[in-house]
Amino acid sequence: MQNTNSIFGLKKRVVDFSSKLVDQIIPPTCLICHTIVTRQGGCCARCWREMRLINQPMCPVLGTPFSIDMGEGIISAEAIANPPPFERLRAVMLYDDYARKLVSMLKYSDRPELAKWMAIWMRRSGNVLLNDADVIIPIPLHPARLRQRKFNQSAELARHCVSNQNHSYMPLTLQRRKSTRQQVGLSERQRADNVSGAFVVPQSEKIHLKGKRVLLVDDVYTSGATVNAATRALKRGGVKSIDVLVFAKVETTEL
Repeated sequence: MQNTNSIFGLKKRVVDFSSKLVDQIIPPTCLICHTIVTRQGGCCARCWREMRLINQPMCPVLGTPFSIDMGEGIISAEAIANPPPFERLRAVMLYDDYARKLVSMLKYSDRPELAKWMAIWMRRSGNVLLNDADVIIPIPLHPARLRQRKFNQSAELARHCVSNQNHSYMPLTLQRRKSTRQQVGLSERQRADNVSGAFVVPQSEKIHLKGKRVLLVDDVYTSGATVNAATRALKRGGVKSIDVLVFAKVETTEL
């Protein structure tokens, strides 16, 4: 595990150095609309105002924003009706047109450098979760999908969320053994069936997870099917607790 962390630490330093060179050569533009801005990784005032960032008050379990302050400890109807297998979830923003554009550019437009800036927002939104975590694990891609896409967007987000040496970044501990269909267009039941049994923790990795507090990282939380399946696999691997940090969360109706 130490060798794995060293390799990814070296990769992070190389990528960060390259990013600094790019920052000096290319004028900074808004991540969304490409208007000139004052610094790299920022958004223009118009886009910033329009983004639906998630702040308090929110559900302490699912991170769903409340329109009014419900009082301390009040959880959402969604969390009551369908309690998740993880402890807490936090997201930067609701999955609107702005979030969709950023996630789409990261995943499909060969823009892995966006993960650096998106992770800065994720670290702020998930500060408490990060402070409580021992291990940070991204949702993995199936090897065939990884070859096709060339990189795992969730792994890039998770790698940039690692802010200090207190966290172990373990991108290979959770593996996707089942090649699933794209979740887009599937019903909630179909999504759950699609990822059922898709994830596994190899026996050799379980020793590194036993009793650990895990932070699971993904790009978008939709129905929860993928995160729930991954959470159950990690629990079978012996972890102590699991929190979830995503960039965007699909909106649900709450008070």
